[in-house]
Amino acid sequence: MASVSLRRTVLVGTLLVMTAGVAEASCDLIMPGADLRRCQLDGVDLRGVDMTGADLRAASFNRASMQDAILDETRCERARFISADMTGVSFARANLVEADFTSTRLQGASFVDATMVRARFFRADLRGADFTGARLSNTDFHQAQLEGATWVDGTTECGPGSIGRCVPVTPPRSDALAEEPSPIGG
Repeated sequence: MASVSLRRTVLVGTLLVMTAGVAEASCDLIMPGADLRRCQLDGVDLRGVDMTGADLRAASFNRASMQDAILDETRCERARFISADMTGVSFARANLVEADFTSTRLQGASFVDATMVRARFFRADLRGADFTGARLSNTDFHQAQLEGATWVDGTTECGPGSIGRCVPVTPPRSDALAEEPSPIGG
């Protein structure tokens, strides 16, 4: 009997040593800095929630309501936000490498200084979004609506017809409209 108890103690101790230092994601704890890796939060109402600095790698937020959520400085590599409503969301300084925003509503969203390498915005609504300082490389904007968005340089505004790419608004040239001054006394 004592040897069975000793074996259980060794087994439990071994399991504790094996799991020590491994942080398990708690999908119920949604707050700044939370570990939500691989969590399935599809269809969840997260309007206005602050998840600044959270780890959202490979998490799924498909069809979630996330209007005005704060996701600044989050790690969202391979996260899925397919068909979510993320109007007014902030992803400032977030890592969005290979994140999927297919058919997502992102009007007025902020991607200031975000890393968006290989991110997918297929058919996303990005009207009025701010991409100032964002790092784009192989980012898929196929059929995305970009009208009114501020582009990466912080000064270019995407004009009408900006579907799949930013077509800059061209301000009227002031020199073409100005009349030549008439010579004095002439």
